[in-house]
Amino acid sequence: MLARFVIGDAHSTTIVMCYMCLYTIHMIKKFSHKGLEAFFRTGSKAGIRPDHAGKLRILLTQLDVALGPEDMAAPAWCLHPLKGDLAGHWSVTVNGNWRLTFRFLDDGNVELVDYQDITRRAS
Repeated sequence: MLARFVIGDAHSTTIVMCYMCLYTIHMIKKFSHKGLEAFFRTGSKAGIRPDHAGKLRILLTQLDVALGPEDMAAPAWCLHPLKGDLAGHWSVTVNGNWRLTFRFLDDGNVELVDYQDITRRAS
């Protein structure tokens, strides 16, 4: 995209032309849940609950541009850090008992760990 900026007043005008490059850096680099990956990449609902598709699309879109957990802190999403074996991981609410869990890697990218019904987790 070529942008033109005009700098100056009525007596002297400088026109500066430059190329602007607009791009998005995608932060989600790794999926552990194959159904979620297929949904994210192709829109296939085969590996997820179809009634969660809208909310998952919003969460994944935001997570894909997030620079840290604070970017996922919308009140309705109930962002919270996990404890114990999952220390360093975060969780947001998809719907009811369903959660999307993820972690930010050392390089700033995101690994989606799971999409699960927390009432059916193995103990």
